[in-house]
Amino acid sequence: MVLVGVLLTLVAVVSLMLVCGTLLCIDREQLRQTRRELRPRLILVAPSIALLATVLILNSLTRRAAQSFSWLIGFNITNDIYRVEGDFVPWLQTFATHELTVYFSFIYLFGYVFLLVFPLLAYLALSDQRTLHELTIAYAANYGLGLLCYVIFIAYGPRNMDIAAQLMYDFYPQSQFLTSAVNVNTNVFPSLHTSLSATVMIFAWHTREQYPRWFLLAQVIGASVIVSTMYLGIHWLIDVIAGIVLAYASVLIGQRYADDWRELTSVAPATLARQVRHRF
Repeated sequence: MVLVGVLLTLVAVVSLMLVCGTLLCIDREQLRQTRRELRPRLILVAPSIALLATVLILNSLTRRAAQSFSWLIGFNITNDIYRVEGDFVPWLQTFATHELTVYFSFIYLFGYVFLLVFPLLAYLALSDQRTLHELTIAYAANYGLGLLCYVIFIAYGPRNMDIAAQLMYDFYPQSQFLTSAVNVNTNVFPSLHTSLSATVMIFAWHTREQYPRWFLLAQVIGASVIVSTMYLGIHWLIDVIAGIVLAYASVLIGQRYADDWRELTSVAPATLARQVRHRF
């Protein structure tokens, strides 16, 4: 029941943020045009959304099994990370205040979800759907490559090593039910919070002319999410750096394969079968 309450709070808060973000960042005429063309636009982006949904479902279904498999073949790099990085995260927490903890906890839980969902709506409102295709494929690449890294690399975060305070859990203990439901303690390298936030920030830069307000908002929230992962003791600085690298790679994948994926999924099954037989 506690988890249900946390989820309902998350949905309510993020929904309010989405409404505010839409009113602030998206032009009224864009919204009217999107409403008139909603069905064809949804049909156009459906394959990319389906790809992302498939990756998310597979990620959710295989998370626990992947962790067990990781203990068989993976490398435990926790001590290596600590030897290289040292006490950066504990040092960062020396600046902790109640106000900062409230802010970064809110950003980590609510701001992060808003940051990922809003650009899906904003780019759907663009007349050209290519950016939305690129973004959804980049999201899928983040989750897919992230899961692969979690299988290869076993790592516990600073809070699990008892070298950093669990500030968010001390302030909002109910959040443990949510975080434990969507992740496991050894999945910290790289930081997906960082990689996905950085991905959104890069796309916001690319669309800064269409959405100047969203560009500024995405940079502030994205940077806050990245800092929050360390401030709250969840990730190491090295996890964050790896997350930024993953974001860059995922954006390149999204840009490279957006047109290929759209063309492939737009081909009728019979035509696709003929092409396959012709090639092989």
